Amino acid sequence: MSDKSKPRGTLSVKKEGEQEKPRQSKRPATSRRVNIERDRSKKLAPKPEAGLPPPSLPRRAGEGPSSRRDAAPPPASGEGAGFSSPARRGRSGGGKEVRRPSTPAAQKPAKPDTRPQRIEQFFATCPRGLENVLAEELLELGAENIEKTGGGVTFFGPMTLCYAANLHSRLATRILLRVSAGKYQNEEDVYQGALAVFWHKWFDVSRTIAVKVVAQDSQLKSLNFITLRIKDGVCDRFREESGQRPSVQTLHPDIRIRAFLTRDRYTLYLDTSGESLYKRGLRKQAGLAPINENLAAGILKLSGWKPDEPLYDPMCGSGTFLMEAAQMALNIAPGLGRDFAFERMLRMDAKAWTRMKAEAEKACQPLRPLPIYGSDVMGRSLRDADSNLKAAGLREAVTLSKADILDIEPPAESGVLVMNPPYGVRLGEEEELAALYPKLGDVLKNRFANWRAYIISADANLPKLIHLAASRKTPLFNGALECRLYEYKLVAGSNR
Repeated sequence: MSDKSKPRGTLSVKKEGEQEKPRQSKRPATSRRVNIERDRSKKLAPKPEAGLPPPSLPRRAGEGPSSRRDAAPPPASGEGAGFSSPARRGRSGGGKEVRRPSTPAAQKPAKPDTRPQRIEQFFATCPRGLENVLAEELLELGAENIEKTGGGVTFFGPMTLCYAANLHSRLATRILLRVSAGKYQNEEDVYQGALAVFWHKWFDVSRTIAVKVVAQDSQLKSLNFITLRIKDGVCDRFREESGQRPSVQTLHPDIRIRAFLTRDRYTLYLDTSGESLYKRGLRKQAGLAPINENLAAGILKLSGWKPDEPLYDPMCGSGTFLMEAAQMALNIAPGLGRDFAFERMLRMDAKAWTRMKAEAEKACQPLRPLPIYGSDVMGRSLRDADSNLKAAGLREAVTLSKADILDIEPPAESGVLVMNPPYGVRLGEEEELAALYPKLGDVLKNRFANWRAYIISADANLPKLIHLAASRKTPLFNGALECRLYEYKLVAGSNR
């Protein structure tokens, strides 16, 4: 019986002496669907257009994007530029595929970001007594939900608002960004609060940090220990996320972290300012008893002085009042001459910041002589004022002269006189000051009629020796020194 005629299922036995034929390997079975898709993709594959890269070849298993030197980075959409993926191709009713026209990714117009800006909570610190004028200043900058507290102002707005506040605020000391708050009973609670903050999203681990704690009626025994625990929380968070921790630098850190503790609540802040905002980067000589720039600017605000009104400081010292007044009159943003901590943060909007600085520089008025006058009896003080004004580029705007306080004459018929005279803590003996103040009162009363005088003093007794009735007394702090700002509306031949 031949093999062909054998019934199915019958075994075929090899005959003796017959050679065995080599077996041929069979092609693996392929489904009809796979073959159809393969043939269809060959027909539909387009030729690369001129000037466009060819579609990327599929990578082998385990081959990373950097395994070939000539491997180009994939387009942002994850598909070849100018080509649509099979998942995005449409089908017509008869099963025929229709390719949608695609535009090269490089030629697609950028869509504007219409997402609403995230609203943050900030706290602006200032010398006590300036909270009202600081709130008005922040309101002009676009702050919302403003709330005044002792030594500062809470406000809300987008992150770009803190750029504007740092650049334009003449009264704030620091602009703090709140990142966490909660209740606590012990140091461990505050540590857990610091550990829960995603610090790595705000700044890089390579940045140096410093932590400072301020407490009011807190029950914790040691501020040094809680400061250490907050630092541990920050570093432990970085270690969990990246296996690294930032270094601590107490003198000039890149990032400053602030904590404020009450009896049962803690608040953690990122300092967006860095160095205190009153450090404008302009004053080169401090003088014997300097007044901080933001306090000087606050006194000018409290006096109601306007840039077109004459201003005179007969004890100008290093010229702080004069420089602040000149910057106000010329619309010079106080932060143009320095940098800020927010520039070293990861969420920094560099384009918005560059645009904001350019607008501030464009708004500056040309340098010109202004009705701003300063004098001092001490040659050293005048040299300091002259040096500072030149360094700030404001020397031509201010008139300086050497004169004793008892020999001064008003430079105009009316105006505003501001003064930071010696008050015991700064210069001289009490007997000398007690003899000086009555004579100062005579000069103001007899020569400065129609002027408004503003004198800051930390001694409550010395201003009484001027023998002028103060129309207003405003509590202020010059650093840690408690003072009063005395307002005198001067009338000729009267002590009222």
